[in-house]
Amino acid sequence: MFIHIGLDKVIRSGDVLGIFDLDNTTVSKTTRDYLAFAQKNGQITDVCTDLPKSFVVCSGKKNEQTVYITQLNTSTLLKRAKPSKKSL
Repeated sequence: MFIHIGLDKVIRSGDVLGIFDLDNTTVSKTTRDYLAFAQKNGQITDVCTDLPKSFVVCSGKKNEQTVYITQLNTSTLLKRAKPSKKSL
């Protein structure tokens, strides 16, 4: 199954490690350090045109992580990640 996370970006739901709200999680120094580390290593992909609301951490090839910054809120992303009853 795939999840549309913003702009023209679609990711595989099986690659998602976590979906995080930017307002709540960036209060923690650990999260800020993680995002700074990901930015420094070129692991951040911005898929928004407006104010970012959340970020999605995905596993990639060779266990490398990609962090997608998106303007969608976490509840919208979680709804998109759940399979619909029609697809079951």
